[in-house]
Amino acid sequence: MTPQDTPLPLRQQMRQRRRSLSPAAQATATGHLCRRLAQQDFFAHAEKIAFYSAIDGEINPRPLLDQALQAGKCCYLPIVSETRTRLRPPPPLLFAMVTTSTVLQENTWGIAEPLLSAPTNGDLIPPTDLDLVLLPLVAFDTACNRLGMGQGYYDRTFAFKQASPASRPYLAGLAHQCQLLERVPSAPHDVPLDAIITDQHSYFRQG
Repeated sequence: MTPQDTPLPLRQQMRQRRRSLSPAAQATATGHLCRRLAQQDFFAHAEKIAFYSAIDGEINPRPLLDQALQAGKCCYLPIVSETRTRLRPPPPLLFAMVTTSTVLQENTWGIAEPLLSAPTNGDLIPPTDLDLVLLPLVAFDTACNRLGMGQGYYDRTFAFKQASPASRPYLAGLAHQCQLLERVPSAPHDVPLDAIITDQHSYFRQG
């Protein structure tokens, strides 16, 4: 078997799959997903919502963030500062409020996050204060198991939901339909999501 024939690890395969989507396909998927998500009761009833800044072919929730701001909802983005990433394991995420005037900067992973030293940026809040968190993912299955980028930030942040699955916040993963797998490998520390919304379907965790 030549090097180019060697199968890629699962996470790398799935990242490559979403990156292979054309800009036009990405834009179409984003539009479909945002319309589908806006119709969900858990989104309509949420007042404090955490979004994410899309990278690496992730489906982009930015249009929905703008829509939520216009509707008067409180919107947040996760903070992963460089000093926090040097800790092992990295500490749980915190979330900073964003508005239409929020200044963003790229963190150590190239992800845009609020610049906390800017006067227009909001204070940090803990994850338990949120109603809804929208999460990116690399792959998922119909049982709402999530394969992330491998750093474990979200699993550590929401580990408390393993003991209390019905507690706030509601966790909803966002994905392209092509990121669906028959089964996502999971470990005891992995936190299953409450729902996963794609550009084509909606999946909800049972039980």
